[in-house]
Amino acid sequence: MTQQGYHVAVLGATGAVGEQMLNTLDRMDFPIASLTLLSSKRSAGKKINFKGEELTVQEAKPESFEGIQLALFSAGGSVSKALAPEAVKRGAIVVDNTSAFRMDKDVPLVVPEVNEDHLKNHNGIISNPNCSTIQMVAALEPLRKSHGLKRIVVSTYQAVSGAGAAAIDEMYEQSRQIMDGEEINPEVLPVSGDKKHFQIAFNAVPQIDVFQDNGYTFEEMKMINETKKIMNDESLEVAATCVRLPVETGHSESVYIEVEKDGLDVEGVRNLMKEAPGVTLEDDPANQVYPLASECKGKDDIFVGRIRQDLDRENGFHLWVVADNLLKGAALNSVQIAFSLIKLGLLK
Repeated sequence: MTQQGYHVAVLGATGAVGEQMLNTLDRMDFPIASLTLLSSKRSAGKKINFKGEELTVQEAKPESFEGIQLALFSAGGSVSKALAPEAVKRGAIVVDNTSAFRMDKDVPLVVPEVNEDHLKNHNGIISNPNCSTIQMVAALEPLRKSHGLKRIVVSTYQAVSGAGAAAIDEMYEQSRQIMDGEEINPEVLPVSGDKKHFQIAFNAVPQIDVFQDNGYTFEEMKMINETKKIMNDESLEVAATCVRLPVETGHSESVYIEVEKDGLDVEGVRNLMKEAPGVTLEDDPANQVYPLASECKGKDDIFVGRIRQDLDRENGFHLWVVADNLLKGAALNSVQIAFSLIKLGLLK
């Protein structure tokens, strides 16, 4: 800890994203004068080491946020709805990693590489977008700025870690049961609270979150609506199909886009990706170089490859986009927002 820093709280400190938030705050040397770790009553009392200091996790209550300047939330939407306004009331700026406030017109939804300036309009709460949205919009922003975007069609291939620790455990246990010839009994995926559960091991499940009345899942609608909000363009055409795969960490996406201006070619797209902040180009098909979920784990960047011009539309392009869903898709983006607040003079 440093005297020249902020009083920071991490809510959900014992979860997978909370753990990554703490790791990211540490390795990026975020200026912290004091750190408060918060969780549910069930996890309170656990000990966590941060920068050589053993800290005790406390149960999150409204009064926990007295004196807190920055609160990073990752403990579920209902917890955020209950406690984020309480934290703001006590003077904290909340960066929330749930879907609780993302589509609230008064809450900025921010990916710093894309719309950092939206932070200036915050009223105490800032939303971290959905993991699959973050990696896509950060990769597409240079193309939007250069040639405009009129259409996005995305199919995602998402890791089970996006559904939490129980989903990871279920994948491994089902894999073992299948290999040993045992009967499996799915209980978690695709959605723990839904009517049916399906095998995830050795399978692809075309449902992430619950279905909406229009036939799209909530995850798909999050990608559609969040992309339009982040890019500040309601006329942008976006379609999404979200699929869960038996991969522990790392979301992969097949993205088709149509740009507005003529004159862009594959080499032009590659050059834009080379210059894009937070993006690594891996695109050499002749030598089988392309992004892999297995290679992105633990890395901050978004990886882009398999760039092709559409065979029928001159302004259409295909990209393969991969990122660690627990880092850039969650913890890292939250911490980058915090750094942006300092840079813009918004975190006092």
